[in-house]
Amino acid sequence: MVKNRVTFRYYPGTYTDIFGEAQLVLEGSWNADGGYSDQWQAQLMTRLPGDDGGACYQAELDLRGNAGDRFHWGVRAHFPDGRQVWAIPTELHDGQSTERYRSLTLGDAPQTECYYLTHCRRLGANKFRRPDGELGVRFAVWAPYARQVELAFGTLWDSKDSKRRPTRNPLPMNDIAGGYIADDGSGMDPEIGLITLVREPDGVWVTPLDHPALAVSAPVLNHRPYMYRVTLEDGSIAWRTDLYSRCQVGSGAQHPDGTYLGLVQDLAGPVSCSVTVDPELVTRYFAEESPYLVTTPPSQRIWPERHFIPADTFWSDEFGARPLPERIEDLIIYELHLGALGFGKPGPGTLEDAIALLDHLVELNVNAIELLPLAEFGGQTDGWGYQTSHYFAIEYSGGGRDQFKFFVRECHRRGLAVIVDVVFNHYAANAERAEFAYDSRDPRHNLYYWYEGNPGDYATADGGYVDNLSSGWAPRYHEEYVRKMFISSAVALLTEFHVDGLRVDQTTSIHGYNVLHADGRPVPAANQFGAKLLRELGNTLRLVRPGVFLMAEDHSDWDQVTLPVERGGMGFDARWYADFYHHLAGDTEQGDKAKLLYRAATDGSDSPLQMDWFAGALSASGDRKVVYSESHDEAGNSKGPFLDPEANEEDKRFTSERTIVVAVNGAPLVDETRRYAEARCRFAWGITALSAGVPMFLFGEEVGFRQRFKYNAVIANKEDIHGMRRSSGQNLYRFYQDINGLRLGRSGLRSRQLQLVHVHNDNRLLAFLRWDDDQRFLVVASLADHPYDDGYNLSHPAIGDSEWQEVFNSDSSHYGGDNIGNLGGMLAARGGDIRVVVPHAGFVVLQARH
Repeated sequence: MVKNRVTFRYYPGTYTDIFGEAQLVLEGSWNADGGYSDQWQAQLMTRLPGDDGGACYQAELDLRGNAGDRFHWGVRAHFPDGRQVWAIPTELHDGQSTERYRSLTLGDAPQTECYYLTHCRRLGANKFRRPDGELGVRFAVWAPYARQVELAFGTLWDSKDSKRRPTRNPLPMNDIAGGYIADDGSGMDPEIGLITLVREPDGVWVTPLDHPALAVSAPVLNHRPYMYRVTLEDGSIAWRTDLYSRCQVGSGAQHPDGTYLGLVQDLAGPVSCSVTVDPELVTRYFAEESPYLVTTPPSQRIWPERHFIPADTFWSDEFGARPLPERIEDLIIYELHLGALGFGKPGPGTLEDAIALLDHLVELNVNAIELLPLAEFGGQTDGWGYQTSHYFAIEYSGGGRDQFKFFVRECHRRGLAVIVDVVFNHYAANAERAEFAYDSRDPRHNLYYWYEGNPGDYATADGGYVDNLSSGWAPRYHEEYVRKMFISSAVALLTEFHVDGLRVDQTTSIHGYNVLHADGRPVPAANQFGAKLLRELGNTLRLVRPGVFLMAEDHSDWDQVTLPVERGGMGFDARWYADFYHHLAGDTEQGDKAKLLYRAATDGSDSPLQMDWFAGALSASGDRKVVYSESHDEAGNSKGPFLDPEANEEDKRFTSERTIVVAVNGAPLVDETRRYAEARCRFAWGITALSAGVPMFLFGEEVGFRQRFKYNAVIANKEDIHGMRRSSGQNLYRFYQDINGLRLGRSGLRSRQLQLVHVHNDNRLLAFLRWDDDQRFLVVASLADHPYDDGYNLSHPAIGDSEWQEVFNSDSSHYGGDNIGNLGGMLAARGGDIRVVVPHAGFVVLQARH
């Protein structure tokens, strides 16, 4: 029998105070005397300055029993508003279990048990509190199979200095060379040399606590390039970036093979040096400009920046008069890719271009922007961003981390919520200096990748990796550290960047599609642990910010995806509903879908359409769905009917199109053809905006973008959104502006209530009711090629005995239509019967007057 003093420590690990005035309470499987008990006891924890530089919650008690006895414990957060939340999101290492607690084995000497909610402060380059109480800088990396890990700083020099002497002075970007350490070590800063890290029991390597080069007084956190020299499991040497780095050098596409003497800006981020950043500071200015130039292009901006302010000061004037939306039902989402902006300029668009678009969006009456992924993806000029290599670094080709904070602040000042796509189902294809073989070349120990069995089990060693219908092998979801990396990066977006929501890419690949690369056999364990990642993500984010918007690109019907975390689910507010698009527009290869727009343009004049199929999707839209008439995938990355003569890849030869092209089967957009195209576009977005789902549309739809948004031709297909708003797209823009305003201004159109009252395939018409406690609306929509200008008879008991007033007509001359409708007049319904004038390829909205 032993009695042992145990210290419990709980580290939030964030750079903002997520618990505030909350009290954290330790709970565990012991009784009042410290012996094991199934009746858990509770003890208040004390908040202390943590050695990670942030907060730490601590409690101590004496446990009694035999050495080797197992106890279980956890922490509960008690918030001032009365909420009590279990603060251990991490589940047991058992694919069958969803239980969330920590375990300890009783020893015969004092012991300390720690839990890290996130690794934001623990891994990477961070300030920490040294034993003497002073602040220092600690570098930490998880590499459990490594024999040794060493830290090296990279060299930067003025490109005009033929001797390549290291410089710490800020210079214009196109004057700075270096930022790359080659496999032979060239490029390393010789002033400091290698710093050997010390291994901790869990495989985390940390720099020595008292190394003079890592004192906080030294400018170590001010944009110093660095890498790790890792002695792998087999004894070979490899240079690795820091997967927790907050910035990667470069915004170009250079992947050097050997010594690199070129410009920093030309390097590809995933293979170049990581860069130290102080998360508690933000640049004072959006861009530091070179004093030598009157007009400063991006390449001439000063880097590293010189002027910083505390993050709290930066965010102190974050909000404006227009409030941010608080419920997911209230969102109208604008899906945006930065790289497609900046019309008329070479290269990809930037955050500066995005800020210039914000007033356009406010006038458009959207209230949320969903950005395609911003995490480091290599600066490919034509990429969409779905090949993430470093989850904490904001892609520098778009402007980088500090400019992203400026963007978020400008959005919030205008009442625009910011949602960011994140990719947790695969890594970048070129991850040699990132995730791939980080500390071992043995596939079984490939730290970040799921691997089944032994290499000898397969004809080729890669047979043991796992495919999941995404563009890379599945991550190693059974590793807690891998799951924690994804989750910590998501927390950083919320806390450091003030992002309002996340859209998680292809969650079905995470929890449902995992199969063996060798032969396609299912890998159930990968699905189980993938689901574990998503539950842990939901529980962590709801703990950090209960009102965060969470959306999943999920193509399953699994109810756990949108089940609240309090009930054991993943906690997503909504899932993307691809079938809504396929039934509504549908120019892709999905053969069993209604494809209303496509077939209206291809099946002949007024031939029947499967309005009933689409009606089913419309009815389901209120079941926690994000619905869209267009998304990035469907705008040029799906197989479809239009031949792309420039495509070289066999599987991409047929690609989908933008809505205005689908609406007339690719016919030239002139005269009457354009009128038809725009009318059908108004039908598509109108029905989406008036559905019971959360409506979303892709950038440029509001002005009639017609170029495919291809994953590998973003720049070649840029279009002038501002110019088109003033010219060919002005009618569509007014329509989008008004229908969005109608939804935002009418609570009954933002509810989840929808009832179909009429569907007719031959007449190409459907009608449905929308309502809440205060308002009722009747929407009558037609894709017929002729108007029902003498009126269309509807009969349904739910219409009731009411007076209905037309409050919106998509065929208004204000939008380029023919003004065929009910002229804003009152229509009487008796016994559920009503006669409504309906335009061709359009709709009217009637509101009940009590």
